[in-house]
Amino acid sequence: MITRSIAKITENPWKPGFLGTGHRAKPVLDGMPYTDTDPFIVFMDDDLNLPGGEPVGGAHPHAGFETLTLVLNGNAEEWPTGSFELMTAGKGIVHTEEISSETHVRILQVWLVLPPEKRYSQPFWQRILLEDVPTLTTGDHEIRVYSGSSNGLTSPLLNHTPLTLVTFVMKKNAVTRQEIPAHYNGLVYVLKGRVKAGDQIIQAEQAGFLNKTGAEGQSKLILEALDDDTHFVIYAAQPHNVPVVPYGPFVADSMEAIAEMYRDFRHGKFPHLNDLPEDQKVTYTTAIS
Repeated sequence: MITRSIAKITENPWKPGFLGTGHRAKPVLDGMPYTDTDPFIVFMDDDLNLPGGEPVGGAHPHAGFETLTLVLNGNAEEWPTGSFELMTAGKGIVHTEEISSETHVRILQVWLVLPPEKRYSQPFWQRILLEDVPTLTTGDHEIRVYSGSSNGLTSPLLNHTPLTLVTFVMKKNAVTRQEIPAHYNGLVYVLKGRVKAGDQIIQAEQAGFLNKTGAEGQSKLILEALDDDTHFVIYAAQPHNVPVVPYGPFVADSMEAIAEMYRDFRHGKFPHLNDLPEDQKVTYTTAIS
């Protein structure tokens, strides 16, 4: 089995977030060409410490991709800690993220491009809560499998683009491994502590991008925690290897397709997430162990 390495380590600065005072955001993929991150086109580490008062945010559309929202630190209402949502925008959806109360949350929000043949799929929403995430706990580590497989566990989530999303919390000197299809693109994003991935050391708030192998079959990444309570997440997915056009809240194959998405939105053809039929919304409630 091929052993993967880290080809590049990046650390981008925090910037003011679009929600105004109390919102900072780290654009994790900034500076990386899409050919190296395909099918991930946006990755934001959002830290919200909002005072409340006048509503911020609101209803907005998406089309052509999927949003992945992993709640690192949440609240008991909209964003429970440890929960994960996968929203397939497909041919178009509207959702509302309006905040008026005091809010202290940290979330990772990723845009995952849909394959061309599924660009206009029906909108679909999936959610899994912390207590239902397949989890492996030992004396050395805690591994949670939100999508794909890891260490004998498999997530129940359905994927248009094959996706591995796994979080790790490890004690100092603990070692584990993650198997990843050899042709996947991916990254290790460290939230706390330091992790040795292959022969590279990735520190907190840094991202380490996997090398490309050009091979089929499985590969493995060996991971060692260098500090107690080292916390990191792995995102890896099957690349589509086709150019895309991102524009505002949409992703398409051409500017003509972007214009068509805007027309459909203006003409009211995008349903609101809250109005999706029940067969297009799934909350998983049984953990696989």
